[in-house]
Amino acid sequence: MSTEQDGPQDRLRRFATIWSRAIFPVTATSLTRPEFEQQLLPLAGLLRDALLARSFDAEAGRRTGAALIEVHCTDPEALSRTLDVVDAYLVLYCGGDGPGEDLRARSARIQHAVAAGFAEALRERTRAEQEAISRAALDARSAVAKALHASEARFRAVFEEAAIGISIADLDGTVLESNEALVRMFGGPENLVRGTNVAQWTHPEDAPQVWRLYEELVRGQREHYRTEKAFHRPDGTVLWTNLTVSLLRDADGEPRYQLALMEDTTERRLLNLRLRYEATHDALTGLPNRTLFFERLEKILAAGEDKRFGLCYLDLDGFKTINDSLGHAAGDRLLVEVADRLQSCATAPGEMVARLGGDEFVALTTAGDTRTEVDELAARIMGVLGSPLRIEGRELTVRGSIGIVEGPAGERSPAEVLRSADITMYRAKSAGGNRYELADPEADARAITRHGLTTALPAALDRGEFFIEYQPLVHLGDGSVRGAEALVRWAHPQHGVLGPDRFIPLAEHTGLIVPLGRWVLAESVRQARRWQERHADAGELRINVNLSPCQLTHPALVAETVDILEESGLPPSALCLEVTESALIGADDDLLKPLCRLAEMGVDIALDDFGTGYSNLANLRRLPVRVLKLDRSFTQGMQQYPADPVDLKIVEGIVSLAHSLDLSVTVEGVETGAQAAQLRRLGCDTAQGWYYARPGPPDKLHQLALADATS
Repeated sequence: MSTEQDGPQDRLRRFATIWSRAIFPVTATSLTRPEFEQQLLPLAGLLRDALLARSFDAEAGRRTGAALIEVHCTDPEALSRTLDVVDAYLVLYCGGDGPGEDLRARSARIQHAVAAGFAEALRERTRAEQEAISRAALDARSAVAKALHASEARFRAVFEEAAIGISIADLDGTVLESNEALVRMFGGPENLVRGTNVAQWTHPEDAPQVWRLYEELVRGQREHYRTEKAFHRPDGTVLWTNLTVSLLRDADGEPRYQLALMEDTTERRLLNLRLRYEATHDALTGLPNRTLFFERLEKILAAGEDKRFGLCYLDLDGFKTINDSLGHAAGDRLLVEVADRLQSCATAPGEMVARLGGDEFVALTTAGDTRTEVDELAARIMGVLGSPLRIEGRELTVRGSIGIVEGPAGERSPAEVLRSADITMYRAKSAGGNRYELADPEADARAITRHGLTTALPAALDRGEFFIEYQPLVHLGDGSVRGAEALVRWAHPQHGVLGPDRFIPLAEHTGLIVPLGRWVLAESVRQARRWQERHADAGELRINVNLSPCQLTHPALVAETVDILEESGLPPSALCLEVTESALIGADDDLLKPLCRLAEMGVDIALDDFGTGYSNLANLRRLPVRVLKLDRSFTQGMQQYPADPVDLKIVEGIVSLAHSLDLSVTVEGVETGAQAAQLRRLGCDTAQGWYYARPGPPDKLHQLALADATS
């Protein structure tokens, strides 16, 4: 095997060696350390595979945590040292050449999975031990009863040698006997336990039913009960136990004594509390994490509509820039500082702050008038964020966007509340950031609809839910139909027919605009070819198809356009591709190169929405355009008589400039005859708008072209 293949295995063995050296001293095993290392080597392989897997699988981490219990690594310190080794060395020795930040994030998730597996295995082992103890308790009760009736010697053997604490009390609660194991649990002399009345062993953590069960037992109404109970020790610490109390009857069946069996669960409880804390708190900031926040929110929302709540969802503005420029270590210190400041804002009863992940935090309040409190809480947060802080010798100003949700409990689920807060936060961010916004149900509904449309787009294209309508292009000189603009529509199953303004921005955002635009181009070109075949004597009908800025940068634009034209048989001169003026502002030669190649083939390029992009008119000379499409805003003033003189001068100047550059001019949005007449006098070439025809099916254009040809 080559060195390249040996290298990863050697690094894996070094990781297993470090791991074994860390936890061997706290492991109860008869193996030598090298033998113990051999047991850890397969587990190290599991962790490495989980780190490098394409998708994260927490099962490998949980299996590793459970395996630690199987090799007798039950000491909480063994888990702590394991997590430290994984955190410090797993990525270093097993990460390979992968992206460091992703590997560290994966390592953190593996650590959580290891801790979860460890805790689950420990609980299973504890459950088995408890069952064994329960059986021992029943055996002990039977043995003690027989000893009382038959042999004091046998009773003493069981009583004194038992590994669990045992005591016997009379029905008044006075402790008559206790074994050494129980005395050791309490950590004091034997007389501290013997002679004590059990009524003195109350504790604030006692469950409500503990003393009710005790009273039922001493009255003979119950034979035994089992519960978890805490006791005060002389040194001030708390002893936690699994307590089983049984009633002992005499030969006549009358209640005589009570037998208590105690198992010390203090260390196990502390471990569970520690694991619970780690599972519900953010490792970086110490704040409650998403899990604990949702638990708290669920309780609040389950309280009913008579209780109100307020929630602030915070996302830091520009945090990625800080991470990219100063490094992730500086970003982490910034998050810790922000967390400290947020905690100082939520100190009143009923308030909490949590970190949901990344640079997202949430503050929750149920105090008093939540309508006022949540606004004041958001204002306090914005105030503390505004104070500069120093990170690695630099003074930074942190800003954030906050989405606020306030209302009665019981109306929404936690997921719905957080979704509304998230939508509102992004609304504040899109408004410029460094501000807070209050949730608006209508804005939420629009955002949810947009998200639904976005997720439905790919399947809609596959299912053929899109169709094309065509709006005629009319020559202003003779009124003849010269072609049409293709306008895509979406026949949505729930929302009906949607115009391009509802879904084209979503398609551009997701990248689906490229396959959608390719389909529109192919379908429009095929339709234009059918028109030409049906109206061969009417001259060449041109088809105008819009190009998205995303399509302009697609490397296959020219090749796909050529393929579509050749497959349909449509000449390039019958195709006009419309590009918005804003897409070409400041365009470099690389961006213009595909358009130039298409123009050289004979395809017309139209500059759409001309006049809205504030481009330098001198740049028209370097653009491969043949047509200017005036934006409708320039012709709205011509709908009435007399026309706006300013609009007339602007349009007249643009037409004169275009014609001097050998460009034709098309006008959009012509809605009245007065507009059409005025544009004709100004020298515009073609027009489109509702005055001539609304967008419609291809047969409608066929009828218009036929009427034009026969007139």
